[in-house]
Amino acid sequence: MLQISVEPAVALIDVERRITISGAKPQAKVTVKTVTNRAGHDWTSEAVFEADAQGAVDLTRDAPVSGTYQGISAMGLIWSQNHGGQGMLPLFHQDLSQVLETTITASSDDDSSDALLVQTLMAEGVTREEVRVNGLVGTLYRAAGSEARPAVMIMNGSGGGVNEPRAALYASRGYHALALGYFGAEGLRKYISNTPLEYFEKGLDWLRDAVKPKDDFVAVSGQSRGGELVLLLGATYPQKVSAVIGYVPSAFVHGGQAAADPALGRDGPCWLYQGKPLTHIWDNNRFASWKPYDDGPQPRRNSAAMRTALADPEAMRKARIPVEKIAGPVMLISGGDDGAWPSDYYSLLVQSSLLAANHAFPVEWYNHPQAGHSILFPYVPATQIVHAHPVNGNLTTMGGEADVNAEANAASWQAVLQFLSQATA
Repeated sequence: MLQISVEPAVALIDVERRITISGAKPQAKVTVKTVTNRAGHDWTSEAVFEADAQGAVDLTRDAPVSGTYQGISAMGLIWSQNHGGQGMLPLFHQDLSQVLETTITASSDDDSSDALLVQTLMAEGVTREEVRVNGLVGTLYRAAGSEARPAVMIMNGSGGGVNEPRAALYASRGYHALALGYFGAEGLRKYISNTPLEYFEKGLDWLRDAVKPKDDFVAVSGQSRGGELVLLLGATYPQKVSAVIGYVPSAFVHGGQAAADPALGRDGPCWLYQGKPLTHIWDNNRFASWKPYDDGPQPRRNSAAMRTALADPEAMRKARIPVEKIAGPVMLISGGDDGAWPSDYYSLLVQSSLLAANHAFPVEWYNHPQAGHSILFPYVPATQIVHAHPVNGNLTTMGGEADVNAEANAASWQAVLQFLSQATA
């Protein structure tokens, strides 16, 4: 009789599970299917395994002979899930306190068995508060317990919105976390163009006042344009930023690009400081061209255009983020097949600038050579690689493949937790 074991059956979403199946005939084919309802849509995966001489299958040991993923991967049935439809769909329920339940079904010959794998985003005691004060729009997740905790402020990239799942997971791991929106959410502007850095300074001040963080520690964490932003914030407000975590970041200031206000254009300004636009790498750049993107094959790679701007050293110099002004540890995460921009090269430049300046704090760079731009979240489907940009609608590839992106998702999160643990020790 087939039996499925999931260890642990219920845990935070960043916990790897061991899935085993017993009771099959020796060397029998065992088909394993999953279905997870995510915000009203079913995501599925399937793999076929050959049982061992004892009639057992262990996903931490065995590679499938066919299915939605290849190779040995304990969580392959999760990261290889697909919704089978068109476009981007959410990975989480709108209410993050609602768990993600994955039904696992194993079948062999005329026998079958089911089990549940439950992923939680909010640990017991974590609380959620909407923030609508002093022009700020975001959501605060407080870590459980009454003792003082370090804090993190999280910003999204060019898709806009409020990154609540990331904040919920930070809080579940012991950090008060403010997911701060700055465009593309209710109560905010639709586009990224002309975003004042002073808005984020208000966010840092509000977060400190609201949670009274341990040792006054407030890190900033952002992805993509948010990765560019957190480096800018660390350089602009060094006394207010305790540490910087940049997922697939930029070493340079960029214009509005894909999330720009059409009235200003993608080469218009993105960031303002003291009422003036920051010089970005497209400004008076002798070689920057959108042609490799506009005329490139579908799905488009934004990185093809980004690389043209790197031929003008003077434009690069003027747009370079002065990261040596950051007064805290810096962590960089990048992908070598980044379809949005060359985050590996950008991260190398940031690291080199900090080392050349004898930066007094740790600098860590985790590059995943085959991964793309979507290095995001541990143990969720990594199959949404090509999609229409949520602002300009262009069909774009983020690069990488699901398996390497999934590996980068899990490894980078564990590295971030280690980085923060050391920074707050």
